[in-house]
Amino acid sequence: MGFVEATKTCLAKYFVFSGRAVRSEYWWFVLFVVVVSIVLAVMDAALFGMDAETGDSIQVLTPIFQLAVVVPMLAAGWRRLHDTGRPGWYLLLPAALSIATVFMLFSGIAVFSVLEQGADDPEVLRGPAALLGVTGLMVVGFLQLILSVLMIWWLSRPSQEGTNEYGPPAA
Repeated sequence: MGFVEATKTCLAKYFVFSGRAVRSEYWWFVLFVVVVSIVLAVMDAALFGMDAETGDSIQVLTPIFQLAVVVPMLAAGWRRLHDTGRPGWYLLLPAALSIATVFMLFSGIAVFSVLEQGADDPEVLRGPAALLGVTGLMVVGFLQLILSVLMIWWLSRPSQEGTNEYGPPAA
């Protein structure tokens, strides 16, 4: 499957999370999304200029495009994992880890805030809080790296031969 055919297929299967997607279909679509995002970022900089305070270009077109392709990217990845014999929900593992991390950070902040109010010397709690926070972020960062590498590995595996539990091989 070529670049144009893969792009058309993934966009035509915008909300299709069932079935299978061959390796070339997925990776050509990823290339399409990356190239269009780069082109739109350059267009954003040319059309909307730079933010005087930060020096960054003002992004208008790029986020709109990326929001438009988030569902077909998920669907294509979901089908790609099916093609390798894995459940599509594995694609959500990195996002689930990120959500869990945010929840744990806010929970830790809330717990240490309550403890700080009842302590005679709140400065005593700041060291352990910082240590736990930094250690937790390092562990989560390492886990996120492992999950990302694992996801790339799974998405780059060859198709499972013949029919699997997700259907016949993609054409």
